[in-house]
Amino acid sequence: MYAPRVHRPDFNPETLSGMLEAAFVEVMPIRDVENRLDVLPADAGVTVTCSPSKGIEATLSLVEHLSQHNFRLIPHVAARQVVDSTHLQEILSRLTECGVNMIFVPGGDIETPVGKFDSALQLLQSMADIKHGIDEIGIAAYPEGHPVLDDQTLMTALRAKQEFATYFVTQMCFSAETLASWLARIREQDVRLPAWIGLPGAVERKKLFADSLRIGVGESARFAKQQPKLVKKLLRANAYQPDDLVLELAPYLDDSRYNIAGLHLFSFNQVEATQSWRTGFLDELGQQRSR
Repeated sequence: MYAPRVHRPDFNPETLSGMLEAAFVEVMPIRDVENRLDVLPADAGVTVTCSPSKGIEATLSLVEHLSQHNFRLIPHVAARQVVDSTHLQEILSRLTECGVNMIFVPGGDIETPVGKFDSALQLLQSMADIKHGIDEIGIAAYPEGHPVLDDQTLMTALRAKQEFATYFVTQMCFSAETLASWLARIREQDVRLPAWIGLPGAVERKKLFADSLRIGVGESARFAKQQPKLVKKLLRANAYQPDDLVLELAPYLDDSRYNIAGLHLFSFNQVEATQSWRTGFLDELGQQRSR
């Protein structure tokens, strides 16, 4: 059950409400996920990932089905799952035909590329030479580092990719202070792209911790290693809700120095719980504005 915690006066509720209403909900293309999206508003933003096991075809197929609704869709086009430039052209054409004008380009989680692209930068460079109808191109950013790449390599890649992109999405992070410090640092290093902040949705704690560790979320990994007894206790609880994290982030949303353009909710396909949390949180913000 939703427990309201919106009591802080140090942010603009209208800004937070607007960003939360417009936030994209990320889902994975597995069986029956389309049915789980019935709880979302007709014009909801939905991001569809690329499954390492199912390949990019599962993403494209789901996006084509979802395009029959009125969702704002952002499919992932994982570089390591694209064979070559011809395959890339086919992907972009299919997406354009079903009305998609935004994509997100990660490197991809598979260890061995299926074709010529080993990184997001390589695919973006190839995409620049292709005629397509995609207006918005997103790339990944890592406030807490990457399981394999060092910070300098990440920064070099981010600066190189921004030439071909229109926004970036941050990897899931549990600390608003960490996010703000990282954003301030990259702005000083001439990373100008608008930021979409990746936040966990309302998710079962066991799944949240397991996936955080799998993708190498820095604070989660360090926390789990340093506090195993506390983690075990937390995992006995039913669900995580991002109330505190969202409220801690809220004061930064109106600050142009950070250039935060939107929010991105990682649902881990627990769409109903995430949407229920968002609705309750927005209702409480509305009550705060009317006081």
